[in-house]
Amino acid sequence: QVQLVESGGGLVQAGGSLGLSCAASGRTFSSYTMGWFRQAPGKEREFVSVISRSGGITYYADSVKGRFTISRDNAKNTVYLQMNSLKPEDTAVYYCAADLGGVARNARPVDYDYWGQGTQVTVSS
Repeated sequence: QVQLVESGGGLVQAGGSLGLSCAASGRTFSSYTMGWFRQAPGKEREFVSVISRSGGITYYADSVKGRFTISRDNAKNTVYLQMNSLKPEDTAVYYCAADLGGVARNARPVDYDYWGQGTQVTVSS
């Protein structure tokens, strides 16, 4: 069992930035592909970004490409999502997730094994 805890959410104005962190328990963090998903009110949970076990491969949803950056520090058991040039449509609860499988473009939530509780990101205009 892996426990994930997100932090860093909050309220920002359009064009601003936020950095999210996801801290994982256990000693096997580097064994997991790590992803970020988000869910806005009235919408289904959607893929945002994913990073491979060693950090060498990253994928992004088209909606965030060029604005968001995913990274990880396996020594700290932490994955990050730096969000720049935020838009109101980025407003959502952001979740980190862990997958024992490999990276995949546009992965579905069902593909992931463990989930954090989420952190709220609100972008005002």
